[in-house]
Amino acid sequence: MSKQYILSIDNGTQSVRAILFDLRGNIVAKSQVHLEAYFSDQPGWAEHHPEDYWQAVCTACQRLWNEHGVSPSSVHGVAVTTQRGTMINLDKHGQPLRPAITWLDQRRTDVVPPVNSLWMTAFKLAGVASTINFFRGEAEANWIKAHQPDIWDKTDKYLMLSGYLNYRLCGNFIDSIGSQVGYLPFDYKGLKWAGKLDWKWQALAVRAESLPELVPPGTVMGHINQAAEAATGILAGTPLLAAAADKACEVIGAGCQQPNIGCLSYGTTATINTTSKKYLEVTPFIPPYPAAIPNSYSTEVQIFRGYWMVNWFKEQFGHHEKLQAAEQGVLPEALFDELVNAVPPGSMGLMLQPYWTPGIKVPGAEAKGAIIGFGDVHTRAHMYRAILEGLAYALREGKERIEKRSGVAITELRISGGGSQSDAAMQLTADIFGLPTSRPHIYETSGLGAAIDATVGLGLHPSFDVAIKEMTRIGKTFEPIAHHHQIYNELYHRVYQKMYARLQPLYKEIQQITGYPKMH
Repeated sequence: MSKQYILSIDNGTQSVRAILFDLRGNIVAKSQVHLEAYFSDQPGWAEHHPEDYWQAVCTACQRLWNEHGVSPSSVHGVAVTTQRGTMINLDKHGQPLRPAITWLDQRRTDVVPPVNSLWMTAFKLAGVASTINFFRGEAEANWIKAHQPDIWDKTDKYLMLSGYLNYRLCGNFIDSIGSQVGYLPFDYKGLKWAGKLDWKWQALAVRAESLPELVPPGTVMGHINQAAEAATGILAGTPLLAAAADKACEVIGAGCQQPNIGCLSYGTTATINTTSKKYLEVTPFIPPYPAAIPNSYSTEVQIFRGYWMVNWFKEQFGHHEKLQAAEQGVLPEALFDELVNAVPPGSMGLMLQPYWTPGIKVPGAEAKGAIIGFGDVHTRAHMYRAILEGLAYALREGKERIEKRSGVAITELRISGGGSQSDAAMQLTADIFGLPTSRPHIYETSGLGAAIDATVGLGLHPSFDVAIKEMTRIGKTFEPIAHHHQIYNELYHRVYQKMYARLQPLYKEIQQITGYPKMH
């Protein structure tokens, strides 16, 4: 049993990782290939060549065998997890027709397919017409059809990045239900492609025949083919199993199977998730996403550009720590933790609202970020801590919305993503939420979640309950400090929760005067 390994391929925004897991959830070997940054031909665009993603997968796998002395014959199954909402157009020969439009892309179009007037009347009565119009304008398919009609006419298959990598590995146009997060005609409640009469087929330019077959997480989708063996070194015939999108995989990889456990992801987009067997719209008319467990949902609240703000701070104001870290031979994160710990809880009144990128409904499209409470005592350290505090406040709001809609109290937290490596961020989160906050035993929770899906699908573990119990565990737990929690509670209720309502009229004025963010 010790030689039964699962290969997880995790294609994130910044890198591709090939990770070999054993059946206890330990990393046996890992290879990472950094991706070229996305490119922008126009302001706000974010594109990436599909072939570059595939080549990074191939390189990561080949390094795994060459540098770690692991035999491909020990791999019993392969599972793919990827960034969400990155779309690829293929022609009838399976070749990309244009660069992938990544999830970071901000283009939108006003030229959208018409929706039946009866539907639009119903949407107006329900107060969601603006949400539906936002959906139509944001859809990559609608932009391509409006602005690159020749490419849309040649598009034979329209796939998410996960579906594209599955195709390159096994030759089938197939994808996991758990990966469907984006502007597609997907029935989030039924966890399948939308029915023929669903309004999404009118609102989107997508044709049913251009979409892949969908199967639940843990399903064998096919087997590694000869071409993929030649490119990656994975043996032909190795089963390829359906996993889920990276955030969904993070949730089970962090051990968050029960609805009372909140999973925070401190990644480029910061999120709070719980797993639910029930369909729950935490924000009305915004559906929960498919979970990495079949017939389950992730009740997710997102803070767009969440932990991106931490990296932004480090790039703009963290040169001293970077240089110092290089001189001392330590990780810069250790010195940034010192910055946080040099400042008292509450950052001496500096309060940050982390709406650096607006949302669909909460916050509204006019939202902007804000920092208030500056005084002559404040330094870079206060600002850095205020960023971390602002993100935790926003995620606490998300927690309370999930609790209100689900009727289930969240009693403990798990944190994954880059920010989970910071002890200061972990303690600060425990203090703001007033809950025990744990980091999983390994950092690579999205890859681990994909491996969990594969072990269940192959029968190496008899159920998701057993697989999650066997393959996940807590690394370190941070208990809230009562005095700190008291300070944060006051600031949260008396200041943070009132900031958006007070500032929203000013955001709308800024939007009208400057045209930014663009009004829909």
